[in-house]
Amino acid sequence: MAAITSDRADGPNALAWVAPVAILIVAFGIVPYLGSSYLIEAIMLPFLALSLAGVGLNILTGYAGQVSLGSAAFMAVGAFAAFNFNFRIDGLPLVVSIMLAGGVAAAVGIVFGLPSLRLKGFYLAVSTLAAQFFVQWALTKFGWFSNYNPSGVIDAPALSIAGIVFEGSIGRYYFALIIVTALTFFAWRVATSQTGRNFIAVRDNETAAKFIGVPVLKTKLLAFALSSFIIGVAGVLWAFAYLRTVEPAGFNLDRSFQILFIIIIGGLATIRGAFFGAALIVVFPVVLSRIGSFLLGDMFDSGVLDMSQRIVLGALIIAFLILEPDGLAALGRRFWSRIRTKVGSLSEA
Repeated sequence: MAAITSDRADGPNALAWVAPVAILIVAFGIVPYLGSSYLIEAIMLPFLALSLAGVGLNILTGYAGQVSLGSAAFMAVGAFAAFNFNFRIDGLPLVVSIMLAGGVAAAVGIVFGLPSLRLKGFYLAVSTLAAQFFVQWALTKFGWFSNYNPSGVIDAPALSIAGIVFEGSIGRYYFALIIVTALTFFAWRVATSQTGRNFIAVRDNETAAKFIGVPVLKTKLLAFALSSFIIGVAGVLWAFAYLRTVEPAGFNLDRSFQILFIIIIGGLATIRGAFFGAALIVVFPVVLSRIGSFLLGDMFDSGVLDMSQRIVLGALIIAFLILEPDGLAALGRRFWSRIRTKVGSLSEA
């Protein structure tokens, strides 16, 4: 198996900050003003939420090596917890509600991460899959979570940070972008700290990690907590900023597999890989729909689109696992290395 590389492999380099800064300038200063409403609503908002969920899962699976198939369950916990904190506690700022909701998701993640102390691999994946079914059952069984709404679907509250209300598609985009930027930086700091090195040590060899003094059990549970916290906040963005509703159907098993595919395609143990993978997952159906409509016309309906998407996406995953196990992040890293080499050669000339 090819070695899994991490973001730390790039090392300190002034040029390494050029791409992230340029992306942030484009994201904050250009996209909202030049992008259409369709671009914001249908592409950028789901991209941001899924990217953050991918970052959270990569902390657990990519860095710590713990397999999880219950990501959508932790997203649902975050979304419903944020709604209830905001709805039931008067005067509580929305940002505080979101952070508390992330804490609830982290607590649930620790509970379902307890089997990782004894289980590994496929068996751990099955145990985390139980979280998916249990959470969806609980949210539909007990009406308190949705304020006893007969349909189980509740409207998301108004979005605000420090008294600033984010309205419309551009406002919701900025709201999601600010939170994703902050938590991505937090995840990067964790991944490049001693905690991140402990995650990698546990992933590579638990026995060796114990000998060098890494608290394996504590490290595993911490990975579940941090991952679930980030994924829970991603669930809030998915419900509040993108869907504008909070409902269990928005966090089904397909969503868990979608997030898993994001980190496989984007690249394990790399923060940027979550964004590469999410970009492909979000843009791919749009491109496939346009191509299908152009080639087949009316024959290419939603059912054909869904089936075609699953087939092509499955083929892409197999291709990446065989040809480039490190995902799109490795391709981007090689591309960026060539640019830096050319820039260096030009400066020397």
